[in-house]
Amino acid sequence: MHEKYLLILFYSGTGAVKNLAHAIADGAEKESLAVKIRTVPKVSSNAEATEPSVPESGEVYCTKKDLINCSGLALGSPTRFGSMAAPMKYFLDSTGELWANNELENKPGCVFTSTGSMHGGQEMTLFNMLTFLLHHGMICVGSPYSVKAMNETKSGGTPYGPSHVSSFNNSIELTPHEYEIAHATGQRIAKIINSLD
Repeated sequence: MHEKYLLILFYSGTGAVKNLAHAIADGAEKESLAVKIRTVPKVSSNAEATEPSVPESGEVYCTKKDLINCSGLALGSPTRFGSMAAPMKYFLDSTGELWANNELENKPGCVFTSTGSMHGGQEMTLFNMLTFLLHHGMICVGSPYSVKAMNETKSGGTPYGPSHVSSFNNSIELTPHEYEIAHATGQRIAKIINSLD
């Protein structure tokens, strides 16, 4: 049997989604759960791959084995017109074999996103990613309203998952409320993972 761990899989164009990923990791680690943070390579508008097989810096690329062996999944992407970014969609579209073999079934999963504006499609993007979890038979975990910041935030944070709003200044730094919501979601999914056999 493999060690339990939360796989935090994200794509980040500017760094905001990466910051959410690390806030979720902080919450999960507070519950003594191991965390693996992974990313996906960029995709090209031409037919040839343009990214190296190993990233030059930052998190390593996710493998199918990372997904198969994880105890839970936190999935994050910036919003692109109300949907996840192409690199994440491209990677997730390649998981048909995992779906056919029920590899992610009954594992907890949560989603997170970032947008440039308050009404930039956060909830649509979160629902879009939740659809992936549901098709794989995963148990969806949201952000609870028992977290005080959920009722006080003036920027990111939804019951469907943590989020960030960079606004017009393109700030990638999380607000205290955004961090608190992401941290609490990390704790919540970790508690659920730790309670499962």
